[in-house]
Amino acid sequence: MSGWIGDLRLRRWVFRCVAHGGFLCLFPLFHAQEPSTISIHWDKPVLVSKTTPTLQVVVNPPLRPGQPLGGAAYRALKDLGADYVRYVPWLPYPKLAVAELDAPTKDKTSWDFSLIDPMMKDFLEATEGHPAVIIFSTMPAWLFKTGAAVTYPTDPDQVEWNYTQGTELRDPTGKDLGDYYSRLVSWYVNGGFTDENGAAHTSGYHYKLPIWEVLNEPEYEHATTPEQYTARYDAIVAGIRRASPDMKFMGMVLATPREVPGYFEYFLNRANHAPSIPLDYISYHFYATPVAGQDVESWQYTFFDQATGFVNSVRYIEQIRKRLSPDTKTSVNEAGSILPIDNSPQDNIPPPARYWNLSGALFAHLFIELSKLQIDIVGESQLVGYPTQFPSVSMMNWQTNQPNARFWVLKLLKDAFHPGDTLADTSVGSPDSANISAQAFITPAGHALLLVNRRNRALDMVLPDADKASVLTVDEMSGESPARTVKPAGGRLRLEPFAVTVVKW
Repeated sequence: MSGWIGDLRLRRWVFRCVAHGGFLCLFPLFHAQEPSTISIHWDKPVLVSKTTPTLQVVVNPPLRPGQPLGGAAYRALKDLGADYVRYVPWLPYPKLAVAELDAPTKDKTSWDFSLIDPMMKDFLEATEGHPAVIIFSTMPAWLFKTGAAVTYPTDPDQVEWNYTQGTELRDPTGKDLGDYYSRLVSWYVNGGFTDENGAAHTSGYHYKLPIWEVLNEPEYEHATTPEQYTARYDAIVAGIRRASPDMKFMGMVLATPREVPGYFEYFLNRANHAPSIPLDYISYHFYATPVAGQDVESWQYTFFDQATGFVNSVRYIEQIRKRLSPDTKTSVNEAGSILPIDNSPQDNIPPPARYWNLSGALFAHLFIELSKLQIDIVGESQLVGYPTQFPSVSMMNWQTNQPNARFWVLKLLKDAFHPGDTLADTSVGSPDSANISAQAFITPAGHALLLVNRRNRALDMVLPDADKASVLTVDEMSGESPARTVKPAGGRLRLEPFAVTVVKW
């Protein structure tokens, strides 16, 4: 209840109580809720974590060299020091994502890395020393059969959402597709390549690119069927392995994994692939999305309810993977929330400040649940968003150029928890068993507990050995700053609305 409506309802309730016999029924109004208890059995290990928390970086104009937001974002990324950061040049900006925009002829080719390279170099410098996942997800439009030539803006910063046209490859064998990606990868790992007409193109780059993700959300882009995607995956992987034999690969990259189970059944069946094609990883995405008209009071329930549905789907997906290709790893490499006004004329109005804490709490909750399922990589989406480009997904404040609460939640998780930690038996008692997510970890540095307040109100918890604990939390009070230190009082710990808290002993 809030505002005059809540006050009116309260007055009516009080009147009814008095009218029916006195003031005893007012007692619940003034009786403080008892704090929740947490039960941790350090001597009961559940499983060993495989999960790495990380994020994705989507290419857009503010990340071009010299841009203040991009400079601040890459400094934050470098300080974060995360593994398996996902780098995604993609369709809205063809000149920033496609290295050969025009079909080759016998007289010339259109290979051009002049706008792509500076952004790629900034990303690789920011993630130096850490394995990254690269995904040039947008295929040149000329590879597809289309009614007319597909155009693209001359301005590299102009959005073009209609670039990915056509559903059938011009070359049904996939050779042209594989050759394009072979040359693209060779540019970065082998110092250059020879083009379609035999001309040499020299870059001088010899980067180590350990993992390549093949295309992006194919059920949307080019309306790709599981059979088409699997054939294109094989063609791209074969082409890239000619340039980089030791590369690992991620496949499927699905936007709506719950809606396309046939993808998992077909792609993970090795009989549907060429004998030499590896299935190193599968990947897919999840975004919680409220309906228009809801506000933060409703979002808190919508987000976590949708997360429960997604986690249940992951359980089924894991059974398919284990049955068909048990050695294949799993990456949920876009996880977050999107508000319904994104990319609309109203998206230049920032969401309420508490939204960023709610979205960070959602990611921390997913980290707990997917760690229990031993998912290998969980990636928060995304480093930079801004009006017209999914602003509610951003981990940077595009107005202040500062990391927001979503970023600081990721840093809190990344610094505290790692693959190899042991999950211990953990449960939250009443009254907040449905409001708090909790998981205890046994780490090389000692015992740690991750707590997530899933509600838009402060909650209290009795903390075991509170006098020996150190506590860091990301909440509204920490704002656009790193996690703040909290001191338990009287053996209790207060979790502010949508707080993400790490306790260490």
